[in-house]
Amino acid sequence: MNGASGLALKYSSMATWRDVRRIALALPGATEEQSSSGNAAWIVNKKLFTWERPLRRSDLEALGKNAPTGAILGVRTADLEMKEVVLASNPSVFFTTPHFDGYPAVLIRLAKISTKELKDVILEAWLARAPKRVVTAFLQKTDGKR
Repeated sequence: MNGASGLALKYSSMATWRDVRRIALALPGATEEQSSSGNAAWIVNKKLFTWERPLRRSDLEALGKNAPTGAILGVRTADLEMKEVVLASNPSVFFTTPHFDGYPAVLIRLAKISTKELKDVILEAWLARAPKRVVTAFLQKTDGKR
């Protein structure tokens, strides 16, 4: 494969845990830790911005037959309003459970999100949690190229 068709395929591929790790750790101040249950979590400024989030029994019960299978990623949103915007933007990718009611975060079906969209979502989560001076420096350095 070469040319434009190869390029299109590269950018339309679905995301993996390797992509999550690469994208998250490329952001200033981001580190990877493990939760007490052994799941990966990405932190900035001692704050969680994205994490591995297998569905729990209560999630499966609440979602019923609509419960997704496969890898699930949690990401912070700037606020509850942004959470609603993200959820409405692509319901086949983004969802929530009652556990997250009133909490600014969404869940992602990792196998359904493109790497480009994943990069945007993780960046937005990082922007919501990183220190303001780090965010300002990052945005100046990237000159708004996101």
